Amino acid sequence: MEEVTRPVSGAELGDSVPRAPAMEDQHPEQEDPEFEVETLPRGAEMAVGPRPCGSAKEPGADAEQTKTSIKDRIQALRLRQTLELLDEMQEEKDFSIQRTREELSACRQRMNLLSKQQKNMAAQTALERENNNMAAVGRLQAASRRLHTELENEEALQSRITATLKENQNAMWHIELKKVQFEDARKCIQEEAEAKGRRLQAHAAQQLHKEKEALGKAERNRLLRTRKSMHLQRELGLKHQKLLEDAQRNHKVAVKFLKASLGRIREREQKEETESREHMKRRMDAVLALKNNITANRETLRKFQAWGQARAELVEQKAQAEKELILAQGGDAFRHLIHQHRLQELEAQKRTFEEEQKLRRLEIVSKILKEEAKEENRKKKQHRPARTTECRTLRDKTWNYISDICEGRVEPVTSHYPDEEPEDEPPQHLWLSKALSTECVQVDLADLNIQEEVLAEPEIPGLWSEDYKPYQVPKEEVDQKPVGGTKMDRDILARTMEQLRSGIIHKQVVSGREFKGRPFNSKPEVIHFKDFDVGKVYKKKITLINATYTINYCKLVGVEETLRDFIYIDFDPPGPMSAGMSCEVLVTFKPMINKDLEGNVSFLAQTGSFSIPLKCSTKKCSLSLDRELIDFGSYTVGETTTQTITLTNTGGLGTKFRFLVASDNYGTEDYEAILKMEEQKRPENMRGTLRSMASGTVDHGIVPSQSSLFTFEDKSIYEKIITSFSETPFEGFESVADLPSRWDPEKQDEAEVPPVANGAGPNEEQMEITLGELTEGEIGPFSSIRVPIIFTPTIPGQVEARFKVAFKNPQSPTLYFRAVGLAVDVPVWLPRPSVDLKICMFDRLYQDSILVHTRSKAALRLKFEVCKELRGHMELLPETGYIQAMSTYSVQLKFLPRLSLPEDAGKYFDKDSRVLEAPMTIRVADQIKPVEFTVQAVVTTSDLELNPSEVDFGYCTVYEAIRTEINLSNHSLLPQMFGFVGLPKFVDIQPNDGFGTIMPLETLQFDVIFQPAKAREYNFELVCKSEINRCFKVSCRAVGVLPPLELSHYQIKFPATPLYDTSVATLYVINSHLSMNKLTHSLPRIGSEEATPVGPTSFEFLPPPNSPITISPLVGTVLPGKRCLVQVSFRPVLSHEAIVGEAVQIMTKEMESKFRKDTFALKKDLWKQTMSAVRIHTKDRPTRMSISHVATLHKQGPVNSSVQYEVAKANLIRNFQGKFDKFVVPCVVASGDIKDWKASEPLSFSKLHSGETQVLELSFSPHESIMAQETLNIITKRGTLTLTIMGTGVASMITCSIEGNVLNMGYVIARESVSSSFKLQNDSSLPIKFWVQLESLSSTRAEARQKLPQFLTSVAQRTEIVGTQNHNGQSVFSVTPVEGLMLPGKAQDFTVTFSPDHESLYYSDRLQVVLFEKRVSHRILLQGAAREHMMFVEGGDALDVPVESLTAMATSDPDHREESDELKPILVTLDYVQSDMDTPAPPATRELHVGCIRTTQPSAKKTGEFSLDSLTWLQHKGFTIEPSRGSVERGQTKTISISWVPPADFDPDHPLLAWALLQLRGDVKETYKVIFVASVVTGP
Repeated sequence: MEEVTRPVSGAELGDSVPRAPAMEDQHPEQEDPEFEVETLPRGAEMAVGPRPCGSAKEPGADAEQTKTSIKDRIQALRLRQTLELLDEMQEEKDFSIQRTREELSACRQRMNLLSKQQKNMAAQTALERENNNMAAVGRLQAASRRLHTELENEEALQSRITATLKENQNAMWHIELKKVQFEDARKCIQEEAEAKGRRLQAHAAQQLHKEKEALGKAERNRLLRTRKSMHLQRELGLKHQKLLEDAQRNHKVAVKFLKASLGRIREREQKEETESREHMKRRMDAVLALKNNITANRETLRKFQAWGQARAELVEQKAQAEKELILAQGGDAFRHLIHQHRLQELEAQKRTFEEEQKLRRLEIVSKILKEEAKEENRKKKQHRPARTTECRTLRDKTWNYISDICEGRVEPVTSHYPDEEPEDEPPQHLWLSKALSTECVQVDLADLNIQEEVLAEPEIPGLWSEDYKPYQVPKEEVDQKPVGGTKMDRDILARTMEQLRSGIIHKQVVSGREFKGRPFNSKPEVIHFKDFDVGKVYKKKITLINATYTINYCKLVGVEETLRDFIYIDFDPPGPMSAGMSCEVLVTFKPMINKDLEGNVSFLAQTGSFSIPLKCSTKKCSLSLDRELIDFGSYTVGETTTQTITLTNTGGLGTKFRFLVASDNYGTEDYEAILKMEEQKRPENMRGTLRSMASGTVDHGIVPSQSSLFTFEDKSIYEKIITSFSETPFEGFESVADLPSRWDPEKQDEAEVPPVANGAGPNEEQMEITLGELTEGEIGPFSSIRVPIIFTPTIPGQVEARFKVAFKNPQSPTLYFRAVGLAVDVPVWLPRPSVDLKICMFDRLYQDSILVHTRSKAALRLKFEVCKELRGHMELLPETGYIQAMSTYSVQLKFLPRLSLPEDAGKYFDKDSRVLEAPMTIRVADQIKPVEFTVQAVVTTSDLELNPSEVDFGYCTVYEAIRTEINLSNHSLLPQMFGFVGLPKFVDIQPNDGFGTIMPLETLQFDVIFQPAKAREYNFELVCKSEINRCFKVSCRAVGVLPPLELSHYQIKFPATPLYDTSVATLYVINSHLSMNKLTHSLPRIGSEEATPVGPTSFEFLPPPNSPITISPLVGTVLPGKRCLVQVSFRPVLSHEAIVGEAVQIMTKEMESKFRKDTFALKKDLWKQTMSAVRIHTKDRPTRMSISHVATLHKQGPVNSSVQYEVAKANLIRNFQGKFDKFVVPCVVASGDIKDWKASEPLSFSKLHSGETQVLELSFSPHESIMAQETLNIITKRGTLTLTIMGTGVASMITCSIEGNVLNMGYVIARESVSSSFKLQNDSSLPIKFWVQLESLSSTRAEARQKLPQFLTSVAQRTEIVGTQNHNGQSVFSVTPVEGLMLPGKAQDFTVTFSPDHESLYYSDRLQVVLFEKRVSHRILLQGAAREHMMFVEGGDALDVPVESLTAMATSDPDHREESDELKPILVTLDYVQSDMDTPAPPATRELHVGCIRTTQPSAKKTGEFSLDSLTWLQHKGFTIEPSRGSVERGQTKTISISWVPPADFDPDHPLLAWALLQLRGDVKETYKVIFVASVVTGP
C-alpha cells in the first residue's frame, strides 16, 4: 500500500476534493469564504458509498470472494489514501492549534510585563518630576512611549493570533466530521489488513519450513566436504613429509659438493694472490729501473747543456775576435758579420735539404714496398697465375738498383714477395707526407718497358667502346616549360588555391567564444631525423590531436619544394574529429644527399592551415673535454704520477684527433693537410718490390723533428737536435760528442755551430709534464677516449704546460687544456706538517709519534727543538738522531699540559678559544733551512661543578621523603663519564642512579631523594667521581623526625569525579606511642632532642586555600593506642571568577543584540527624515543608551542567583575539559589535648630553630632587551644582607609573512567561504607563547560601537576597523590556531577563513597577535567582500557609506534571480589638468575592474561577460574606453581603462556629464549605470 508523505495545502485539497452534499446540508455556516477546509477526493466518496453497507450486511460474502476486480482495488487504494490524508491533516491542524495557543499565551505574558513596566515607568516619571530631573523625565517619557507602542503592537498581535486560533479550531472540527463519515470504511480496511496479515503469517510459516529443510541439506553437504578436506590434508601431509626427507638428502649431497667447490676456489684465490704479488714485484723493479734511467738522463742532459753553452761561448769569442781584427784593419765589422751569418745559414739550409731528400727517398721506397705488397696480396686472393721467379721485369731491376744506391750496397739483393705487410703506417713517418714532392726520385719511367702488363676490362661495356656517342637532348625537350610552370602560372595557381581555401576555412565559435590558435597539436612538435646516412630509409610517426572546441577536419597540403624529393607523407584523412581526438601521420625520409634539410609539412584544417617543422640533420662531431685544468698537486722530484683527461664525442660522426703541446709549431691547418695527404691515392708507377727496402734503414737514433717542415729561421739545427734528443732515449750514443758527427759526418769540421737560443736546450716544463702513449687516433661516434697525462718533476718549482687537441674534421674547433704541478726537492720532510693532538686536558699525558722521511742518499744528523715557552709542557724524544739514506725516522712527542700553560705559552695559546699552536723545529746537518712543523691542541679543563655546594633538607619524618635538585655542570670541552659513589642507604639519586656521561659544556639536573630511617641529625657528603678519578663533593645535612602520630595512608588517589560531584576516601590517624622504653621500640623525637612523652597528641590538617579538598575532622586529639577516622572529600567545582567572566561575556553579547534591535527600529521610524536629522538623532540617543547599559552592567554585575550567572555556569559545565590536580596537605602534630589550650592562645605545633630556611620568591619582567642588575637588601635586627640580582631580557622577535599588515580575502559568493594562510616566524632564542584575538570578539567592542562612525568624524578614513559582520551572529572571519607555543627558530602557520552570509563590500576585522598575554606583536587588518552573484565591478567614487543599514535587507531568491532590472549607479570623475605651458597635457584617466568570482555552485557558464554601450556618443564627448566588451575567467579580473580629453566645444565653466550602461552576464544579468563627470582644472 502506497503511503502519502507529502503535506497537502488547503488550496490543493480544496481544488481536488469537493465537499460532500450531506455535510453541506448539516453545516451551512461553513459556506463562509473566509473558512477554507480541505475536502476529500471525489473517488474516495464514491468508494465509501457501498463499502459500509456491504461490510455490515454481508461480511461472509466478501470473505468468500477469491478475486477482486480492478475497479474495487482502485477504490480501496483511493480510500486508504483519503484516510491517511485526513490523519495527516488532523495532526497538522492539531500542531498548529497548540503552537497558536502557545503564541497567544506568550503574547499575553508580554502584555502583562509591558503593563507592569509602564506602571513602573509612570511611577519613576512622577518621582523624577518631583525631583525636578528633567533629563531623566524626558528619557523616561521616551521609554514610556516606546512601551505604549509595543503594547499596542502586542494587542494587535493578540487579535490576529485569536482569529487564527478560531479558524484552526473550525478546520479541526470539520476534519473530525469527515473522519466520522469515513469510520465504517476505516473498519473495513482494518479487517482486510488483518486478513492479509494472517495470510502472510501462513506463508511465512511455509517458507520457514522450507528454509529449515534447505539448512539441514546444507549441513549434510558441509560435513561431507569436511571429511573430504581432512582426507586431502592427510595425503598432503604424507607428500610433504616425503618431500622434506628428499630435501634433507639432497642438502647433504649439496653440502658435500659445496665444500669441494669452496676448496677449489680457495686454491685458485691463493694462486691469484701469488701471481699478483709477483706482478707487483715486477712493477716495483720496473719503477726502480725507471728512476735510475731518469737520473742518468738528467745527468746526460746537464752535460749536453753545458757543452752547448761552451760551444756558444766559443763561437761568441771567435766572432768577437774577428770583429776586433776587422776593426783594427779599418773594415766594416757589422757587414762582415752579416755576410758570414748568411753564409752559415745557406750552408745549414743546404745540409738540411740534403738530409730531407735522403729521408724522403727512404720514405717513398717504403711506401712503394707497402703498396706493392698490398697489390700482391690482392692478386693472390684473386688466384692469379703465379709468375716465374726467373722472369724478372725491367721494373723490378730498376727498383733493385734504386734500393742499392739508397742503402749503399754494391750487390743487389734478391727480392721476394712478403706474405703479410702491415696496412697502417707508423705514426712517426706521417710527417713525411707533408714534404712529399716529385723531386725525391728523378727516374724516367717512360722509357722502361713494362712486360706482362695486363689491363683489366670494364665489367659494364658502353663508355669504353670506341663507337660510343654521348646523348644529345632534343630540341623539343629544350623548349618545354620549367618544372612547376612559369612564375605567372605559379601565381595563378596560388590565387586559385587561396580562393578555394577561403571557402573551406571558416571561424569556429562555441558558447560565444571564437577559437584562435593552432587547430591541431602534434606529438612530437618537431619532426627531426638525426644522424642520417645517404641511401637508408627512415620512418617516423606523429600524432595530430584536435585542440579546437568542437569537431574539426584535417587535410594534408604537402611539403615544401626543397623536401619533395626526400620526404614522403602517408596520411589517411580520418574525417570529422571531435575535440581531443587524434590521428597518426607516417613520415618517410629517404636521403639522397649528405646535407642538412629544413622545412615544414603543411596541413589544412576547417579553422585554418597549420604546419609542422621538419628537420634532417647529418652526422656531426660534438667534441669536448671533461676539464680544462689538470692539477697534479705537490710531488717530490723523481716521482711520477699520471692523470687522465677524457675526450668525448656526443655527435654521430667520428674523426681523427691528435694531442699536441700548445707551444709546438704544428697548427690545425697543418695537421688537416697532413691527414688529407695520407689518404690520397698513391701513384701506381711508384711501387716497388724490394723486400730489403720494406724494413727501412732510417736511423731512429736521430729522428728528424717536426721542425723540418719549416724554414731555418724558426729553429736552428742544434735546437732540432736538442729537441729530438730530449724526446728519444740516449741508448744509441757512446758520448755526446758523437752527436754532431752522426748528424753530418762530411761537414762536421767545416760547419760552424750557431749559438743555442736562450742558453738552454729544451723546455723543461715540456719534459716534466708530457703526454702518454695514446696521443692520436680516431674517436668514433657517441664514444669517449681517455688520454693519460704524465707528471715527472725534475726541478723544484711550479710547472705548467699547455696542450691542444687538433681534429681532422674542419668543423671541429681546436680544444685547449692546461696541466699544472708543483715539484719540491727537500731531503728531509714530514708527511704531517701539522700534528693535531685534538682536545687535551690539563695534567694529563698525551703522546704521539712523528715520522720523518728523507730523500737523501746519505745519512743525516737531525736535532729536534721545542720552543722555549713550551719546554716545561712539551718534549721531543730523542733530541738528536741519525736518519739513514732513503728511510724514515720516528720521534716521540710527549705533551703534559700543566695549569700554568696559558701564562707560559704566551702568544702560542689563545685563552678565548683554548687553542695551542706550538712551532717545532728539526735542524738538519749541512742544511741551512730547517724543517718546521706545528703541534696543535685544544687544552681544556676536567672540572665538574656541583651546584649548590651545600644542601639542607631540613626536617623530614621517617614516613616521607624529601626531594631536592642539584646541577652537575661540565666545564670541559670533552664528554666525561661520572657517577655518584658511596651513597648512604637513606639517599637516592635519579635518574639512572646518578651514573652517566655528561657532554661538553652541558649541565645535568639530578634529584636527590632523602628518606631517613630513624630520628637523628644527618651530616653526609655526596661524592661524584669522573672517569679520570677526580672527586667532587656536596655537603648535606638533615634532621630526621619520628612523630608520635602516623597515618594509615600517605597517598590518596581519587577516581575521575564529575563537576559538583563528590568522591570520599578514609584514612586513620594512629597514636602508637605507648611506652618510653627505648629498647622495645624507637621513641618519637625530633632529631637528637628528647623523646616525646606518652599521652594524648593533637593534630591539624592544613588544606590549601580554595582547594576542592574537604577533611573532616580538621583538628583532633588521639589517645595512646587509639586511632581517629578522617574522611577526605573531593568535590570539584567551577571558580566564581570564571563564572563571572563568562556571564559578563554573555551579558555583553545580549546588550549588543538589544542595541542593534533598538537602532534598527529607530532608523526604520526616521527613514523618511533628512540626513542631517538622522545624524543628530544618531549622535545623541544611541550614545546615551549605550552608556547607561554599560554603566548598569559594571555597576550591578551578575550575582550568584541571577539568570546570567546560571547560564554562564551551565555553559562552562557543558564545555568543561577534564584535568588532573595534585594537592599536598600538611598535618601538624603537637603534644597534649586540644581542649587544654586556651581559646585566646594561638595553637603552635612546632618551634623555629636556628638553621631553618625561609624561601623568597623573586620575579623578573623586563620591558626591553637589556641586561638588568639590581640590589636586594634584607634587613634584620642584627644586620643587613645585600644580594645582587641580575637578569637578561631577550626581545621577542616575531616576523610576519604578510607585507603591509593587510590581508585581503577578495570577493566571495555569499554563504560560501574562502581560506588564506600566513606564517609567523620566531627569530628569538626563547620559546614564545602566543594568543590570536579578533577585534570583533573583544570585550571593548560594545563600547566602541556606541561612538559615531568613522565616515562622520573623519574624512580621510571612511571605513571602520571592524566593519560589516554576519547576520547569523557568527564571526565572518575565523583564524586557527588561536593559541600555542612557537619554538626558537620555528614558524607557525595560521589559516584565516572568510565566511560571509550576505552581500556587503565592507567586511573587515582586525587580528591581533598577543605575546605572553601582555604585548601585542602584530595587528593585521582583514578585509573581504561578498556578492550574491558571480560578477562584480570595482572602481569609481564612493556613493554609499561603509556602515551597513539596520533595515531589513531583501534577500535574493535563488529560484528567481535570472535578471535584475535595478540600475546600480557607478560614479567616475575625471579631472583634466590643464597647464599654462604650450605642451599638451596628458588625458585624464580612470580604471574600472570587472571580475568573476570562483565559486563551488554549479553554473552553466564557466566565464563571465561584460559589455559597455553608448560608445559612439561617449567618443563624441571625448571619452575613450578600452575594452568595451570581453569575457572574464573565474577567479580573474579585467581592467577597463577610461581616458578623457576635452572636445573642441567643451565649456570649462560647466562640468561634462555623460553616462553609459555596463552589463554583466554571469549567473544572472546585472546592469550598472556608469556616470561620467569630467571637468578641467588648472595645474600648477
